Amino acid sequence: MSGNLEHLHGNHACALAAVAAGCRFFAGYPITPSSEIAERMSRELPKVDGTFIQMEDEIASLSAVLGASSGGVKSMTATSGPGFSLKQENLGYASLAEIPCVIVNVMRGGPSTGMPTRPSQSDVMQSRWGSHGDHPVIVITPDSVKEVYNETIRAFDLSEKFRVPVVLMFDQLIGHLLETVEVANVKKLKTIERKAAKGSKDKFEPYAITKDAVPPMARPGDGMRVHTTGLTHAESGFPTQDTETVTRNMDRLLSKLEINKKEIEKYECIETGDAEYLIVAIGISARAARRAVTDLRQAGVKAGLFRPITLWPFPEDAYRDAAAKAKAVLVPEMNAGQLVLEIERLTSDASQVVGLNKIDGEAIAPAEIVAKIEELVK
Repeated sequence: MSGNLEHLHGNHACALAAVAAGCRFFAGYPITPSSEIAERMSRELPKVDGTFIQMEDEIASLSAVLGASSGGVKSMTATSGPGFSLKQENLGYASLAEIPCVIVNVMRGGPSTGMPTRPSQSDVMQSRWGSHGDHPVIVITPDSVKEVYNETIRAFDLSEKFRVPVVLMFDQLIGHLLETVEVANVKKLKTIERKAAKGSKDKFEPYAITKDAVPPMARPGDGMRVHTTGLTHAESGFPTQDTETVTRNMDRLLSKLEINKKEIEKYECIETGDAEYLIVAIGISARAARRAVTDLRQAGVKAGLFRPITLWPFPEDAYRDAAAKAKAVLVPEMNAGQLVLEIERLTSDASQVVGLNKIDGEAIAPAEIVAKIEELVK
C-alpha cells in the first residue's frame, strides 16, 4: 500500500479504510461496541465532501444507505447485535434489488441487549440466514486490526463488483484492539467501481442476464429507465410471479457468487499439510488457535489451523483439502455452537467434529484449545 504506519483501534481502522475505499455516505445509529466507527466517520467524511447522518434507528440507517448507493455513492453502515437484527429486512431487500452496500457488525454478547461491552461470535448463522428467503450475501471475518483495514477495502470492492451486500463482521475485542496498521496511500490505491450500464436507453434491462451473472447498474442522470422493487422481478425490474421468469432470474441471482467464488473466497491455512488435528476458527478465537497450534507442534502433536476469512460463502473445497488427513476437527467459537454445524456438514464423518464453546463474554484462551486437543489425542 506504500502508506504511513498508524496505531489504530479496529473500529477506527474500519472507518479510515472505508473512506480510502471511496465510501462517501454513512448512515448509522450509535450502538456499543461499534459506535467508534460512526464517530470516526462523522469526522472523516466531511474532509472528502462525504455525508454522515446519525439516523433514528438501524432500520432507517440501512434504508438511507440503500438510497445513497442507488444514487451512485459507495455507502456503509455499522452496528452490533440488536441493530444487526433490525437491519435484516433491508439486507434482504439489498440482496434481491442487488444494491451494493457494506454493513459492519461488531459482535457482542446476546441474545437481545445481552452484554453490550463483552465480545461474542454468536452472529455467525444470522449473518448468512438472518433475512428470510434464499438470498446472496458475502460475509468477511477479519482477525486483526490490519486485516480489518484491508478487508474493509475488499468488502467495498466485492460489493461494487458483484452488486451484493457485504457484511464485515468481527467481535468486540477486535474492534477495540490497538495495533499498528499501514494506512493506504489513497492516490495509489486501486479500487473497484460498479459496472455501469451502457448502450441503448430504450433496450436497457436493469436485471439482464449476463455471462458473469452480474448486470450493469444504471447511473442516475444517464437516462436509463430503472424499476427497483423487493418483489421478485423480471429482467425489466418490474414485479412478476410467472414461474419461468422467477426461476430464471432467481437462478441468476443465486448463482453469481458461486460462479465467481474463486475471486470471493479467502482463507488462511497454518500447518494444515500434515495436520492430524485441525482447528477451524474465526476472529479472536483464531488468534488463540494460532498460538495453540504452535504449542501443540512443539509438544509433538500435528495440529493445524484453517481460518475462513470469507465466512460466507464458506470456502468448502479449501476446507476439505485442509481436513483431508485430520483424525479430528475442533471448532472453538464464542457461542453455543454455530460454525461447528457448517463444519459437520462439510466433513465426511461428522463424528470427527468437536466444538469448544464459551458464552460468558470471555475469549477462548490458547490453553483451553490445547487442553481440548490433548483430550482428543488421548
